[in-house]
Amino acid sequence: MKILIVNTLYPPDIMGGAEVSVSLLAEAFMRNGHHVAVVSLQKAGDVSVGDRNGIRTYRVQIDNAYWPFGQDRKPPRLDRLRWHLRDTWNRRAAKRFGAILDTEKPDVVHTNNLTGFSVSLWAEAERRNIRIVHTLRDYSLICKRSTLFSKGATCEQRCLSCSTMTLPHLYASRMVDAVVSNSQYVLDRHLKLGFFPDVPHKVIYNIADSSVRPAPPSSDADMTFGFIGRIEPEKGIDVVLKAVSLLPAHGWQLKIAGKGLEAYEHELRRRYDNPKIKWLGFVKSAEFYSGVDVCLISSVWPEPLPRTLIESINAGRATICSTAGGIPEISHFSTSLGSYEPSDFHGLAELMKQAISEAPKWKKAFPPRPEFSASFTPEAVTRQYLDVYLEGTLNTDGDR
Repeated sequence: MKILIVNTLYPPDIMGGAEVSVSLLAEAFMRNGHHVAVVSLQKAGDVSVGDRNGIRTYRVQIDNAYWPFGQDRKPPRLDRLRWHLRDTWNRRAAKRFGAILDTEKPDVVHTNNLTGFSVSLWAEAERRNIRIVHTLRDYSLICKRSTLFSKGATCEQRCLSCSTMTLPHLYASRMVDAVVSNSQYVLDRHLKLGFFPDVPHKVIYNIADSSVRPAPPSSDADMTFGFIGRIEPEKGIDVVLKAVSLLPAHGWQLKIAGKGLEAYEHELRRRYDNPKIKWLGFVKSAEFYSGVDVCLISSVWPEPLPRTLIESINAGRATICSTAGGIPEISHFSTSLGSYEPSDFHGLAELMKQAISEAPKWKKAFPPRPEFSASFTPEAVTRQYLDVYLEGTLNTDGDR
């Protein structure tokens, strides 16, 4: 089968879990004998055709006012408005994509995050009568921030600007032949707003990264908590640091892996100046997990399905999880001390104190259970996606 996958970014350009999930899926299909090509964005340079691990890659120039990824500072408000208006329906991006479709002639177009491309790509595939499958990995179709999170809280009702600017997305969603989500929570948020009317839908989890394997307990004498991810309010890093300030003076340390906006990270380091807090910057996932005992999945935004939670389970680490977004859907696969409401740093601190007081119980490796492997292996995930590509086992009632 000829599969053309589209995602905003593709490794080595990585801003979050979506890029990793998409690359693992593409490479799993390639190993199964399918012809796979990937289309993603690059900052400049028209179109670059290359190869990454056997996958043909098309990296096309972003057709918008600026490159929005990996910025240390936010652009001016007016520039951001212009950017989002063009991203509502980007004709230039559609034209570039149409040329790639004519070259590749795929059997199926599988779109994922489309920020920077816009949903105009769907029209090009529909015009050529190519089957379109879309995977929901964030909220960019219904929220211009892609997070459904504003002023420190989840948006239970969308603001007027998001409702207005995403209307083209609502109408365009009818072009999609099947929609997949990596969590039921995300799927329900879209369906309740009228997106993908009468379009078959299904929940399929992400592939677990096989490079992250169960490792022996950390060698540190103290209970070592770990946070890995982008350093930003949505990820709950400030909640973690507030909880840490309530812990006893001895018996623990916190390792923080990741980067964020320079000013925000600098302010956190200044406010929570504690030698027990280790700021690691970017580190490889396997290296990080081998050096911690309990992973903190602390998102306060309604995160669809944190790859950090999947990796924590695969690495055999105990977890403490917030109840935001799709996290509860898979937290039961982990060896967990418990969960807490997003932003409840007192609740998080109590669970961390429990881990410290019961250190021998939690400073262990906890191999993934069989039911986890059954849902997150490349074989399980690609089999379900092939059913979707071939109009196999979907329904319009939301059942898995």
